[in-house]
Formats: sequence, C-alpha cells, structure tokens
Amino acid sequence: MQIKLWIPLALVCGISFSNCSNNSATKESTGSKDEAMHISLSKEQATQIFSLPIHCLEVEYPNKLGQVLGSSDDLKSPKQLRPIFYGCFDWHSSVHGYWSIVELLQKYPDLDKEGKVRSILNQHITSENVAIELSFFKDKNNTSFERTYGWAWLFKLQESLSNWDDVDAQKWKTNLQPLVDLLVARYTEYLPKLVYPIRAGQHDNSAFGLSLSLDYAQTVGDKAFESVLKEHGKRLFVNDINCDLAYEPSGYDFLSPCLEEAYLMSKVLDTTAYHAWLKKFMPNLFDAGFTISPAVVKDRTDGKLVHLDGLNYSRGACLYGIAKAVPELSHLKKIANEHIAFSLPNLSAQDDYMGSHWLGTFALYAIAHAH
Repeated sequence: MQIKLWIPLALVCGISFSNCSNNSATKESTGSKDEAMHISLSKEQATQIFSLPIHCLEVEYPNKLGQVLGSSDDLKSPKQLRPIFYGCFDWHSSVHGYWSIVELLQKYPDLDKEGKVRSILNQHITSENVAIELSFFKDKNNTSFERTYGWAWLFKLQESLSNWDDVDAQKWKTNLQPLVDLLVARYTEYLPKLVYPIRAGQHDNSAFGLSLSLDYAQTVGDKAFESVLKEHGKRLFVNDINCDLAYEPSGYDFLSPCLEEAYLMSKVLDTTAYHAWLKKFMPNLFDAGFTISPAVVKDRTDGKLVHLDGLNYSRGACLYGIAKAVPELSHLKKIANEHIAFSLPNLSAQDDYMGSHWLGTFALYAIAHAH
C-alpha cells in the first residue's frame, strides 16, 4: 500500500506550499512566501511506518549476522545468538525497529489495540534474553560488534523507553539496562583511542553515532557520558573547514558525512561558537539560494543501492536540526521537505525486503526532526 498523504500534494503545490491546504501540515509562523510547511505525523502515516518493523520483528531469515566466529560453538541460528534482536535482517535494524515501535506506540497506542505487539515485546525483552545478548557482546571476538552504529540505536531505544510512562516500558528499560551500561562503557573506552573520525556515509560514521548517543545521555541525565561524547566530538571535528557536498553522495550512502557532522556540532557547541564554526565548515548553507537534489535509487531490490532512500531521510533530519540551531537557515527546511517527499511514497511493507526492513525507522527519525 502506497502512502497517500500530504507529501504528493506538497510536490504538486511546489516549494512555497503557499496555496496548499492539508491537515498534515501547518504554516510556519513567519508567513514568508518561501517558508516551508511543518511535517506532522498523521495516524495513517504512523500506521504505515509501524507496519514495517512489525512485519519483520520475528522474521529470522534472511539474516546478516556479522560476527566473528571463535569456534564451531558459535555456529548458531540468529535467534539462538540474539533472542531479542534477531529479526529485520541484522542486529542494528532489529534494534531501531524496536525504537520505531516504542516511539509510535507512545503517540498512537491504538496501533496495538489487541496488545499483540506488546505481547511480543514482553516475550522478547526479558532479563534472560538480555543476558544471552550480553554474553555475545562479552565474547572476546566480538567486543567491537556494531560499534558504534548499533550501540547508538540501542541508546535511542533506551531513551524512548525512558520517556514512556508505561509499566511494561519501564520493565523493558530495566531489563535492557545491563546491555546499555556495557556499551556506554565500551564507547567511553573507545573514543580516546579514536585518533581520527570516521567520515563514511554508512554505519561507521562517527558523527551519527555521537549524535544519537548524545540524545540518550542528555535525556537520561548521564552527565559523565554526555561529557565524554561532547569532549571527543569537539576534538574530532572542531577544526574542520570547507566540507564540500559536491563529493556526496557515494553510490550507497545512507548518511551525509558533511551534514551529519554539521548537525552533531550543533549539539556540541554553544550557539555563538556553532554559528562561527558552521560558517567555516559549510559556508554555502548560508546562501538563501543553496540547494541540493534528493538522491536517486535505480533498483530498490539492491540492498546497497536502496541506501540512497535512507540518505534522503537522514539528510532531511540533519537539515531540520541545523535550521533549528541557526534560525537564519530556515530555507533548509524546504530542502528537507523535498528530500523526504522524494522517498516517502516508496515506503511500503510490500516493497523489497532490502529496503522495507529498515527505511521506516529513517523516515520516522526524519519526520520527528521537523518540529
């Protein structure tokens, strides 16, 4: 089922949206003719995104395990190795699929009227299952497993559970805390040894991991972890200048190295310092005529090429975040909307599994940044 929401309408109405009327969007307060419209998550859209992780949460195969085998004893099924996060093709996609579910259930509890999804989460997120997941991360051959992308998504899941005043959610949070604590310690130990940032457009991107992790640390009040993340984020990036979007994207990026860094630093630096830093790092953003085209996907059955749909969402999230930090860059919101509009109509559980198992999370993450 293709989403039939305000996005196609936005494309028809053009950049200003000035002649559009739709319940899923409201005008910005300035009234400028070129001002973008706010994106709001409608119930229909939430239902569509919710269906994606639900569709794969207990789908064990195909599966990309990604671990190092220490012996034949490690030759186990995904569910045996990871009794919580075994679905949705790989560990990190399963983790952020849970994040999507938790985020959406808080806003739209009727999405699970019969409690079937809650029942699955109660069966999966138990202290016994967490202990098995924890033992995997403690294996000497896999201490860097999912560093730092999967770690950061686990923190986002824990952040969302922390925000939910719900008996089950608090139980899941308590059960997951030992694994979260281990990965916080691993991250804290790792960062001083990371001499140079990883600027990839995929999972290893240092800025993206730091950004998600900072959200968690600030939400739960972990001042020590927040301090470490900010210290090393600043160390790794504060001297960067002239990041050139002309060299992006690579053929299978789902993150923008330039924009992820720019968004992270809005969380690391104070307002004045950030404005000065951004002027040196991406001065072209301050041009009211700045533009960047959405990335094009030619084959959504190709697990790498479909990454570019995710890039459109993550670019959108970054552009919203940067515009929020620097109000004079409000023109970036319009570009963010265009990126989301470009890929959102393709989001469907009937789409190829290589995209459907993870892209809903990135769409939700982007839309959440629109406010």
